[in-house]
Amino acid sequence: MDHSGHGMTMDLPPFTLGRGLQWSPDGFFLVACLAGIALYVWGVVRLRRRGDAWSTGRTLAFVSGVLTIGLVMCTKLNDYGMVMFSVHMVQHMVISMLSPILILLGAPVTLALRALPPAGRGRKGPRELLLALLHSRYMRVVTHPAFTIPMFIASLYALYFTPLFDTLMGSKVGHAGMMVHFLAVGLVFFWPIMGVDPGPHRPGYLMRMLELFAGMPFHAFFGIALMMGTTPMVETYKNPPASLGIDALADQNAAGGIAWAFSEIPSVLVLIALLFQWYGSEQRQAKRQDRAADRDGDKELAAYNAYLASLNARGSS
Repeated sequence: MDHSGHGMTMDLPPFTLGRGLQWSPDGFFLVACLAGIALYVWGVVRLRRRGDAWSTGRTLAFVSGVLTIGLVMCTKLNDYGMVMFSVHMVQHMVISMLSPILILLGAPVTLALRALPPAGRGRKGPRELLLALLHSRYMRVVTHPAFTIPMFIASLYALYFTPLFDTLMGSKVGHAGMMVHFLAVGLVFFWPIMGVDPGPHRPGYLMRMLELFAGMPFHAFFGIALMMGTTPMVETYKNPPASLGIDALADQNAAGGIAWAFSEIPSVLVLIALLFQWYGSEQRQAKRQDRAADRDGDKELAAYNAYLASLNARGSS
């Protein structure tokens, strides 16, 4: 085990999962994760006190989503990710594809809109600002598939195959900024597709599936490009520290394999969620029609019977 205690990336021992999962918090992400969970729990408690229900499944999904961010940013995985392409790729995939899906399944926007108190007349509180943001042109643009799909793809190609990646990896701030970017891109990409929270775009179920599958092949190609690479492509990872005992090219191929395999996981998760929603909305529609029929005593049926009776009367006269 590494008992050096100072978490420096230069003297890391060879990677094992046990070492990777040791506690090594990044201050920014630790505070952000704790704040996210605290605010969410505050919202749920507020609703419950008011006598409103909030699904436990949503709470679990949201907390799991935040914990997956903590898992890759507040453990030694973050230290290893600075010197090992494969570990960095795990961080990238989790924070851009797994965390956003789980967070969105938690419906944080819906919770905020229900839990935040409305400000007095003519005043603007957090709830009003959130609504204004949701209805803003900015949100319409950043959640539009014409923006999200290219952005999702550019986050892979434009970042890793240009010097931008090495520049960002040169500092803690750059590295944290890149991770925040991955998370944000994942959130705006999956938000309209998941369709749990209200948003500027509400495409139909079929359209959402198409949007989902539009981004995935590029992900797979990116992984394959790394797996097929015959030379290390990213400067940062060209000369891994000797203490790790790894070969840069083998590590890059592993990173490619991770990117390629991971593109399937969110697709499956989102598809399952979509099918459930689709089924649920069909059920609700059927119930609504039944209720309407109960309410108006089957007006349509009554009208049809009256029509038949009138035909009958005409026929017999």
